[in-house]
Amino acid sequence: MEAMSIMPTLPKMTIDYSYFINGHSSRRRPGITRELTKKLYNAPKETISLAEGMPNDGSFPFEAINVVLKDGSSYTLQGGELAASLQYIPSQGYPPLLRTLKEFTYYVHEPPNWQNTDIIITNGSQCGISKSIEMCIEEGCPILVQNPLYTGTEIVMKPFRPILLPIEQDEFGVIPEHLVMTLEDWKIRCENDPTIKMPKIFYINPTAANPTGVTIPLDRKKEIYKICCEYNILILEDDAYFFMDFQDTKPVSFLSLDVEGRVLRFDSLSKVLASGLRVGWVTGPKQLIHNIELHIQSAYLHSSSLSQSITYNTFKLWGFDKMLQHFASVSNYYKIRRDLTISSMERHLKGLCDWSIPSGGMFVWIKVRNIPDVYEMLMTRGLKKHVCFAPGQAFMADPTVACSYIRAAYSRATPKQIDKAMRLLAELIREEQALLRRKLDNFI
Repeated sequence: MEAMSIMPTLPKMTIDYSYFINGHSSRRRPGITRELTKKLYNAPKETISLAEGMPNDGSFPFEAINVVLKDGSSYTLQGGELAASLQYIPSQGYPPLLRTLKEFTYYVHEPPNWQNTDIIITNGSQCGISKSIEMCIEEGCPILVQNPLYTGTEIVMKPFRPILLPIEQDEFGVIPEHLVMTLEDWKIRCENDPTIKMPKIFYINPTAANPTGVTIPLDRKKEIYKICCEYNILILEDDAYFFMDFQDTKPVSFLSLDVEGRVLRFDSLSKVLASGLRVGWVTGPKQLIHNIELHIQSAYLHSSSLSQSITYNTFKLWGFDKMLQHFASVSNYYKIRRDLTISSMERHLKGLCDWSIPSGGMFVWIKVRNIPDVYEMLMTRGLKKHVCFAPGQAFMADPTVACSYIRAAYSRATPKQIDKAMRLLAELIREEQALLRRKLDNFI
């Protein structure tokens, strides 16, 4: 990737990151014992430590852990490496994996502001998203979100009772003009009422978005990035499906465009390695990453040492190129399933629904014709037919408003099950349309 060719031309701005850290988070301080763990991890071997509350490795009942991969390769965790895999580690992450993921992130994205960037390993990307949102937002503050959005983000924000400012999407994702219009409208409100504040963060899921399956093209990303620079917005780039984009040209991340240092990027290995490992990482400005580290110190000390060791050793065994080849094979696996799902939809749902072909990921976003609210149809009558889809309102910025959309996941069900599910959905829709007609006739 040639980073210089994709960067937007913008004057460099010095960012005051304290602006994005709320009062609660700004009061966090490092735990002394956690800081000692970090310092002693790479201390000379002759260092004697009576400072840490670590159990003795010799008391652990595990002798060795053998990991055998589907390609026939394998490795064994034993001795000192096994002890480290089962022991407390620094909050930022298992140091060998931390170094590996830093190198891997640069290898894939070539961030232009790399010297001011750091990473932290989290319990999947959901943990990173949660800790970042909790670091930035305050009670009742405005937040820019793409609409529809990943429901796991909305539930993190909800306890803060924020004002969600939904930015609508089309077939190319978030619409830049709508982003500007929303910001300008809100700016006027701020000028008229000094108690109202401008939004500081923009949550965005740019690749194979959940639930729409849309990937934002590069030109539009540049527009969005420029707008965020002009309005001093921090971009929360949730990119769990980055390695599952089905297009020939691989996407360019916001991190790759980030000349100013205003992107917090969330990566995950859940979809491409194993979801139960719970290994994700956040990449972003050092000051913000440090604050997330302080939150993790107080919340759960660190992510699973064993999961991180398994991940590190898999990277070590395969190397970056083979790991990326594996990710590509996973992407192709889901692309085949997407195509089978679309074929089933064309067979059963034509004339009843509208949809766009997802550019990646695990989901197809379906609009049902002539049914303004699909919730009861899916959650009551659908379950009685032993078929389950996610109602679209769960993914909307305002989940209380009726919604005619459905999210269908094609990741786990067999092709036969998917075809049956689409046939049953067609039955449900026809029955629901007939029910609505009867209700209308009775009303008249």
